[in-house]
Amino acid sequence: MRANKSRDTNPERRLRSLLHKRGLRYRVGARPLRDLRRTADIVFPAARVAVFVDGCYWHGCPDHYRPARINDRFWREKIEGNRARDWETNRLLADAGWSVIRVWEHEDPEAAAEQVEGAVRGTTPARQPHPV
Repeated sequence: MRANKSRDTNPERRLRSLLHKRGLRYRVGARPLRDLRRTADIVFPAARVAVFVDGCYWHGCPDHYRPARINDRFWREKIEGNRARDWETNRLLADAGWSVIRVWEHEDPEAAAEQVEGAVRGTTPARQPHPV
């Protein structure tokens, strides 16, 4: 698992590039809340928007997740734990006044960038994070 990147994945880099081209500036891999040991992939502190780009396997995408064939119990518990942590993170950030945007790695980056830009500029409300 050491080879699995926790940041700067291709989907994150594509989204960040599109956001930068739109004139948005952000922090990468930052904690939205200091006391919470969770980092968002892209953070807009002034607008209080946190963006997470979730991998289909690691976060249990309903369209692309396929259960492991070997050591399935371990992996099922791992993915369920990730989803529970994602849900808790969404709740804690929302309770603190943050907008949370979760994007699946397979989603269209242009559409995701449009959604993030709308939330940051305040022109459209952030969509509800995908169910975890």
